[in-house]
Amino acid sequence: MHRLIFLLIVVLPTCEALSAPTCAVKSGPMTAALVELYTSEGCSSCPPADRRLSQLPDREFSADKLVPIALHVDYWDYIGWRDPYAKAAFSERQHWLVNVNNQATVYTPHFFVSGRELGNWSSDLVSETRRINRQPARANVGLRSSSRPGILSLDVQVSSADVSAPLALFVALTESKLVSQVRAGENKGATLVHDHVVREWIGPIALVNGAVTAHREIVLSTGWNSAEIGAVGFVQNTSTGEVLQAVSADHCATARVIQSN
Repeated sequence: MHRLIFLLIVVLPTCEALSAPTCAVKSGPMTAALVELYTSEGCSSCPPADRRLSQLPDREFSADKLVPIALHVDYWDYIGWRDPYAKAAFSERQHWLVNVNNQATVYTPHFFVSGRELGNWSSDLVSETRRINRQPARANVGLRSSSRPGILSLDVQVSSADVSAPLALFVALTESKLVSQVRAGENKGATLVHDHVVREWIGPIALVNGAVTAHREIVLSTGWNSAEIGAVGFVQNTSTGEVLQAVSADHCATARVIQSN
């Protein structure tokens, strides 16, 4: 371990994957768990955590219960390998989550479930996700995407009865099935495969009187695989770090596959 001192999903009848023209999802009456993994290709202990995140959603925690995202941090780049997916903003978010959890240590791999730090992800991920899933949702999130060549349009609608808390909407664009041949650093010679990697981050967008709507036009990089692009939206308390609800447009195709098994 390395250390340093953006639910029941309702799929609309016309919903397809993000590479198709439209996709729309809504959150439901129970809370979906947002699983955040802070990771780095320069971290030798991270690949097992990366593989665990790639297994999600699964049969127990389907698309209506769990929304996974991987945020690659940049503070290990100095040891010999520059992570191509790392951003300083993700390192800053990790530090913020550590602070609101009243902790003092930043490390990789580092899991948070709906804003709460996991001390031992290998043993606590399942129980914490189940705990979150038992909670009635305190926010509603609707996420709709439409696409044309090179452009992804996102429309998000959020509401919450908790009008007194400092709530904000976050949106993340993710990509899966990313492969890296690591040529230096602690993972030198390894072939690493990543899923749910955050490529674009939007927010915080503050809720006003318990609601907000947002529209964004995102230019897709020529290096991205549009067939593997997903979108995640979630509502978070910016004082406590608690995530009230999360939803993923990547679930349009996935939800049907899980339900048919």
